[in-house]
Amino acid sequence: MSTGVIIALIVIVAAIVAVAAVLAVRARGSHGGHGLKRRFGPEYDRAVARHDGDVKAAERELDALVERHGGLRERPLEPAERERFEARWTAAQERFVDSPQQAVTEADRLLAEVAGARGFPDGDQYEEQLAALSVHHADHVHGYRRVHRVARVRVNGVGTHDASATGTSGAPGTEDMRAAMVEARALFDDLVGEASHDAGRRRPQERVSQNGSRSGHHLPRGFHRHQAKES
Repeated sequence: MSTGVIIALIVIVAAIVAVAAVLAVRARGSHGGHGLKRRFGPEYDRAVARHDGDVKAAERELDALVERHGGLRERPLEPAERERFEARWTAAQERFVDSPQQAVTEADRLLAEVAGARGFPDGDQYEEQLAALSVHHADHVHGYRRVHRVARVRVNGVGTHDASATGTSGAPGTEDMRAAMVEARALFDDLVGEASHDAGRRRPQERVSQNGSRSGHHLPRGFHRHQAKES
């Protein structure tokens, strides 16, 4: 084999290796580092905190979530489905005035059902459903986590809750439940408002504001501080 041919083969092999390296870096960038921060937002910081500041371990966890759930395609809701879900959420909010516990439990159940209707894992598999939601609705998935924890505490009793979800050392009070439902509402809006069957004629998506109101109309009075009854 001539020297010229050998040199040509070396150049070709080097080019192939260089292209492979670039593709590997791009693939890594789409999942890890800054790509993961952009995709997961607040969930990225929570993952790092869960791993006691170990960024590499947190990114491995998030990479695994993307591998497992990144290919999920959300099913749009039919208009009638969306209306039924919205009516049930409104009823739960109104029930909060006299029965905060029942309202929170219904909100938890409703989020599981809406997510299932959109194509996420079934609500009976809470952890798996939450993981999939964190990949596609990272900005608001913590609302589901929080309302679920508060609902479970009310069902199972003191000792099973996360203090970050309730902000207390005992069972969550009315204010904890109100805050959980307000935060959960943001995820509910995402799930019923995105990828609608007729997006062009969809009404503007309502958003929860920091003072407890949504664009378009106010939350029921029970959502304002100190007005709901203790159950």
